[in-house]
Amino acid sequence: MNPTDYARVEQTIRYLDRHFHRQPGLAELAAQVHLSEYHFQRLFRRWAGVSPKRFLQYLTADYVKARLRDAATVLEAADGAGLSSGGRVHELLVTLHAVTPGEWKSEGEGLVIRYGYAPTRFGECLVAATDRGICALHFAPDPSQASLDGLRAQWPRARFVERPGEARAIARRVFGSGGEPLALHVGGSNFQIKVWEALLTVPAGRLVSYDELARRAGRPGAARAVGTAVGANPVAVLIPCHRVIRKTGAFGEYRWGDTRKRALLAWEAARANQF
Repeated sequence: MNPTDYARVEQTIRYLDRHFHRQPGLAELAAQVHLSEYHFQRLFRRWAGVSPKRFLQYLTADYVKARLRDAATVLEAADGAGLSSGGRVHELLVTLHAVTPGEWKSEGEGLVIRYGYAPTRFGECLVAATDRGICALHFAPDPSQASLDGLRAQWPRARFVERPGEARAIARRVFGSGGEPLALHVGGSNFQIKVWEALLTVPAGRLVSYDELARRAGRPGAARAVGTAVGANPVAVLIPCHRVIRKTGAFGEYRWGDTRKRALLAWEAARANQF
């Protein structure tokens, strides 16, 4: 995937968000990213798998509200199938392992964290992993040290080893076709872990409100606290905090950018509707 593809898609989403009421045509959208209609259509279909017009449908409030309405039924079915917190989860078969209390208290002393930057269809990301699993996946807007510095601050006594090849391999698995098991190794408070485990039960192409997520995390009525835990999620996409929206249908904020959240949701919706 050409690294400029996502930048153009993001620019298109921002334009659509501002002008969706006019239903801008292909020529107008192509002009915004300085491409011909032919090349823009090809780029967008290669990235999203659907036309810009179809993609726009997945970004509308009506679509989002419909996804919310059937969320409870879908999540209950997932529970019935054994897809509950801490076990097998969405299509990528992700399992979460919490950092031990000793590791958490010692700030990672004795822990080796391998890291690197990798290109993805949603922009460059920082990927980090221990022997027990992926401990961080942060979208990085540029090759700056901001994300890595934040990770070092969380684990000041851990040993960090740069492994760009491993990071790229993990990114390919995360954004590939799925089916290959992935393990996570994350640290947080007991409450944060419960929220992240609850997030793992939300299937791709589905949405959940903060209120419903609070209920599933065993803290009904604590939507605000749940929102804080969602914002602290260290592993983008695999712990799918982008699938949490407000009960009004508004997308809400996202740690790695509101436009990227819209792109993730619409891309997943497009994939879900292809099968």
